[in-house]
Amino acid sequence: MKTLCLIIAFNFFHPLFAQNASDIVKKADEKMRGSTSQAELTIKTIRPSWTRSMEVKVWVKGNDYSMILVQSPAKDKGIVFLKRKKEVWNWMPALERTIKLPPSMMSQNWMGTDFTNDDLVKESSVVNDYDHSIVGDTVIDNRSCYIIQMIPKPEAAVVWSKLIVCIDKKDFLELHTRFYDEEGKIINIMNAYDVKTMDGRLIPTRFEMIPADKKNQKTEMTYKTIKYNRPIEDAFFTSEKMKTLN
Repeated sequence: MKTLCLIIAFNFFHPLFAQNASDIVKKADEKMRGSTSQAELTIKTIRPSWTRSMEVKVWVKGNDYSMILVQSPAKDKGIVFLKRKKEVWNWMPALERTIKLPPSMMSQNWMGTDFTNDDLVKESSVVNDYDHSIVGDTVIDNRSCYIIQMIPKPEAAVVWSKLIVCIDKKDFLELHTRFYDEEGKIINIMNAYDVKTMDGRLIPTRFEMIPADKKNQKTEMTYKTIKYNRPIEDAFFTSEKMKTLN
C-alpha cells in the first residue's frame, strides 16, 4: 500500500514539476528578451596572443525576428545578420551580397568569436525546441538557482544535444550554461556577471563564453545599453533593411 501511494504521488506531482521547469525557462527567456529589445553591445574575443573588440547593435522582436549590425572594427562595419522565423540571412557590404545561411552553419562560430551563429542569431528556441526538467539546485554569486536540464525535442533542428542551465530562483536570471555535443562532451561554458538594472529591468550585463578544451580563450559580451518593449514593425526585419542600417 505504501509503494502504491508513492507511485500515485509521483504521478500526481511529476507533471507539475516538469511544467515548472518549462515555466522557469520561459520566464528567464522573457526576462532577457522582452517583447522587443534594442541593444548596443561590445563583444571582445580573447586569445592567448591577441584580443579583438567589436561594437554591434541588436534588434529583437519575440522569437521570430532579430537583426545584428556590426559597427566596428572598420573592416567589418556594415555586416548584418537577419533572422526571420527559421531563416537566417547575412549581408556582406564589401561583396554587396546577401547570403542565406543553411542550418548546418548554425553551429559555426559567429564572426570568429566563441559564440555560435545560433547563440547570437537564435534560430533555435530554448523555450520551444527543448524538453525541460529540474535536476537540482545550486548557489551562484549568493543567488539560489535551479539547475535545469534541456534535451532537444525529436523534431527540433538544434545545435546542442543537451544544455544544463542554472537560473536564479528569485529574479529568473540565467547565470550559467553548459553546452554538450551529440557524444555528451561539454563544448562551451557560459557565465553571466554584473547583474544590474537597465531600462527598469534587472539583468546580467556581461556574459563570458568559454570553450571547454581551449586554454586561455574566451569571448566576452557586454551590454552598453538596452531598451525594452519599444515598438518595432515586422517590416523592419527585411533583407532590404539590412542594406541601409547604420
